Amino acid sequence: MIRPLGEKVLVKPTEAKEVKKGGIIIPDTAKEKPQEGEVIAVGTGKKNDDGKILALDVKVVDKVLFGKYSGTEVKIDDKEYLIMSQDDILGIVE
Repeated sequence: MIRPLGEKVLVKPTEAKEVKKGGIIIPDTAKEKPQEGEVIAVGTGKKNDDGKILALDVKVVDKVLFGKYSGTEVKIDDKEYLIMSQDDILGIVE
C-alpha cells in the first residue's frame, strides 16, 4: 500500500453507475469520472510557516467529494486510486 506524504491523501473513487437515457446504455468511455470516493490513507499533515505540523481534516474511511480533475491517478494491484492534496477535497459526505 502507499503512504501519502505531508498533506496528501489516497482516495479510492466510487464506481460509476451505469447510466441509461431513453433505453440507451452509455458506454464507460462516455461516462464522467466519479467525484466521490473513500479515503484509504492520509499523510502526516501540512507544515505551517513555523515548521509545526497541522493535522489533516480528513481521516481514513471518510467519504469525500472532490473536483472532477483532481489528483493523480495511480494503479495498485489492478485497483485505481487518486493521490491528491487535501486542498483538492471539497467536502466530507456525512
